[in-house]
Amino acid sequence: MRYLLGIDDTDNLESRGTGHRVRQLADWLAENQLATPVGITRHQLLVDPGIPYTSHNSSACLAVETDNPDDVWEAAREFLLRESAVGSDAGVTLADWNSISDEVLDFGRRAKLEVLTMSAAEQTASKSRMRCEGLTGTHGGIIGAVSAIGLHRAGNDGRYLWLPGLRDLKDKYQVKEICAMGHVDRVCTVEHIDLSNETIVDVGEWIRPILHEGKATLYVEEIDHEWRIISKDRIKSLSN
Repeated sequence: MRYLLGIDDTDNLESRGTGHRVRQLADWLAENQLATPVGITRHQLLVDPGIPYTSHNSSACLAVETDNPDDVWEAAREFLLRESAVGSDAGVTLADWNSISDEVLDFGRRAKLEVLTMSAAEQTASKSRMRCEGLTGTHGGIIGAVSAIGLHRAGNDGRYLWLPGLRDLKDKYQVKEICAMGHVDRVCTVEHIDLSNETIVDVGEWIRPILHEGKATLYVEEIDHEWRIISKDRIKSLSN
């Protein structure tokens, strides 16, 4: 079964960000045969003076396949308690893919527009029977953790930080190779015109598919008669 782990605020100004920590967690779960990681997305939340955050106020969602959610939950808690930076306000959530409610999706949308509270995050998680816990500091990371699950499940927000094999792609490949090797679902223009399987695309050094309509979507453009992924700035703009 598929589960989503929402994670936020594991870092401080001197440490690596939450995205890096979640990639480490994915590796750790796989190495210990507790779950099969299938993707990690980054979600940009509201930046506002009333919200404490380290650098960009983004959270992360790790999708896994597992038959042992209890073990995954305990392992994730243990890992984040051990690895979260000093001074962080880490929070973690776990939800069954098929049980994520519309209320959780709405909470994720609101987190991009409003200043939300820890109490609201706890209530949303409780009503939806999601596991939710603050682990370090003020526990404020539960807000972003609940939001990450809602935004990922809704399927139209964020960019992929990791997919199996994705970061090994650093050259020119046919579309069918990108999809097979990097677990990308779709390669298309920003106007959503799909490229043929045989089309060659230069993926560059910063390949980040966007979560669109529930699919890992790699946007490309034609420059000087060559297909390339769109610029980093455009990827960030479209994924936020």
